[in-house]
Amino acid sequence: MNPASSGNTEHDLPRAAWPFVEFASVLRENGFAVAPEQTRSFIASVGLLGPRSMRDIYRSALANFAPPPERREQFDALYRLVFLGQSLAERVTDDEDDEVQAFDERDGDSEPPEAQEENESGAEATTLETLGVRQFNRQDDDLALTRLRRLAPRTLPQRVSRRRKSSRTGVYTDMRKVLREAVKRDGEVLTLPSLTRKTRQRRILLLVDVSGSMKEQTESCLRFAHQLMRSSDQMEAFTLGTRLTRVTRALRQRHREQALSSVANLVADWDGGTRLGDALQSFLSVPRFAGFVRGSLVIVLSDGLERGDPDAITDAMLRISRLAWSVLWLSPLVSGKEEFLPQTEALQAIAPYVDRFGSGQTIASLCDEILNYSRKAA
Repeated sequence: MNPASSGNTEHDLPRAAWPFVEFASVLRENGFAVAPEQTRSFIASVGLLGPRSMRDIYRSALANFAPPPERREQFDALYRLVFLGQSLAERVTDDEDDEVQAFDERDGDSEPPEAQEENESGAEATTLETLGVRQFNRQDDDLALTRLRRLAPRTLPQRVSRRRKSSRTGVYTDMRKVLREAVKRDGEVLTLPSLTRKTRQRRILLLVDVSGSMKEQTESCLRFAHQLMRSSDQMEAFTLGTRLTRVTRALRQRHREQALSSVANLVADWDGGTRLGDALQSFLSVPRFAGFVRGSLVIVLSDGLERGDPDAITDAMLRISRLAWSVLWLSPLVSGKEEFLPQTEALQAIAPYVDRFGSGQTIASLCDEILNYSRKAA
């Protein structure tokens, strides 16, 4: 809804105030009693608060619109729809096998479903979808992340660029420099300057499993993802669970805690079911997303406890392996001390399409795997 088209009063509002007016309109459309005075009070209170975070806006909305307790979940869902742009699918039921949605940060036009009960244990993989917001605790910088930041720029895999640079041992003749020297020396050329191809970092595609079976490792994986994003020239990041969410823009923020907070508000299927095959199929069905795979180093952070159809993940990994430069699968089930033998049906099926199964138990093991693998691959 564009507030500028609803009347002269709203037309005079600054653009920054439009989402707050839109939120009041969305509440009215969904049966909430919202008076004009409440909308003005909401905008005024947000202005007084700053605000310093999205939490301030939420608390202001809660205080001014005062939703009844029995409709609190619907109120929260509409808030996430308007201010966080979450695009959510319908709830998964036992007799309905719907497709996994692909969610980009730019989307935000789907109705959110009701929240479901959370998988507290996180010990088993499931196909049920659980929606919620994840909170990450503050932690000191890990030495492994510091090491990754220092070594990654010169260790991450490189590819040959089409551009060229001066080199003493190059195979191409620098004709521009030859002609300039010839003009200076009346047509004489004493040396033949040469060129060689430049190199640049290869694109990295990071796929992070945020299902319930990965609950204990999710925070470590995302802290690693943020540092890798800061250390690489080209990188795309997605979360996988019962849906697919692109979190590249959120992880690009400089400060780690702000980046993790943005990811926590963006991803809706924390600690839910495990439908990796469907999520990867959804990823490949979007041409822009599938283009990220071509020539890239694909890193999958997952335990591989797939509860969906193994044929879906097998077909997806086959297509990814054909497009990617290399595929690295890091799992908390791999100790790193001995050769990993896939035990589940899904991992056994995709083993031929994975270049290496590595350890993903801790941040240190994730950093060591990516640095050592890049050196060997180079």
